[in-house]
Amino acid sequence: QVQLVESGGGLVQPGGSLRLSCAASGSIFSINVMGWYRQTPGKERELVATITRDLVTYYADSVKGRFTISRDNAKNTVSLQMNSLNPGDTAVYYCNANVRPKTSMTGPFRDYWGQGTQVTVSS
Repeated sequence: QVQLVESGGGLVQPGGSLRLSCAASGSIFSINVMGWYRQTPGKERELVATITRDLVTYYADSVKGRFTISRDNAKNTVSLQMNSLNPGDTAVYYCNANVRPKTSMTGPFRDYWGQGTQVTVSS
């Protein structure tokens, strides 16, 4: 069993900043890619940013230059620093991790998701 728990969501004014954090726990052997996604009701879940175990990052065009993703491999955590927020960033943000569990150390990685945390950008 692997669990991902997000924290840090909330209300923020346009132009403000917010930091999201996600901790993965449970029977984890290794984590490949970790990332953040977001979703608005009625829309498809959108990739925001990803980071590999070797710290190679990818950002969606909509957040590039404003958001920064980071991770701590030893602690199995990933964070998203969100700056210059605008109302278009309002969404539920989900943490994602591609995990190889201890029960299958040579088996395939599989995706796990957090429960989501609400981010609302409004004046």
